Amino acid sequence: MLDSVQLHDLTFTPYLSARQIQERVQELGRQIAEDYAGKRPLFIGILNGAFLFMADLARACPIEADFAFVRLSSYEGTSSTGSVKTMIGLREPVEGRHLILVEDIIDTGQTLHAFLPELARQKPASVKVAALLSKPQARKVAFEAEYTGFEIPNEFVVGYGLDYNELGRNLPDIYSLAASTLP
Repeated sequence: MLDSVQLHDLTFTPYLSARQIQERVQELGRQIAEDYAGKRPLFIGILNGAFLFMADLARACPIEADFAFVRLSSYEGTSSTGSVKTMIGLREPVEGRHLILVEDIIDTGQTLHAFLPELARQKPASVKVAALLSKPQARKVAFEAEYTGFEIPNEFVVGYGLDYNELGRNLPDIYSLAASTLP
């Protein structure tokens, strides 16, 4: 893990190492595999942020499963815009399927709050959420994931799929915005 990383105009400091992340993803994969044994769930990754977490979770979950992606967006810069845009929709039929939504981070809860009713209209057998990170202090709507990697304070983070204006997604570790660099 680097000491710090500069993305655009901001400096980020180390928060979670790649080793810590991978250990927790393995634990989540085992738990999901136990919970869905014999069910063949459909994992739905929420792009762009969840792509690395989804890939690692898929490898850590040794059960038959299908995989799909949707693209939802609610962020601009370092804060949520408050509105959710569906940019690429789900093409796979979900009626009667067990769904696991894979999200990089749940902060305000507004993205999933807006997307879940859309899924419910398609009549899945069940819907659960696996989130790498959760920021309970940032919630604007009540929401908790069934599978959570780490609860973190209300800080802006990058790395392992998370970005700051499209930079930092490819970092293997997670970094937090250093207080001294806030605009």
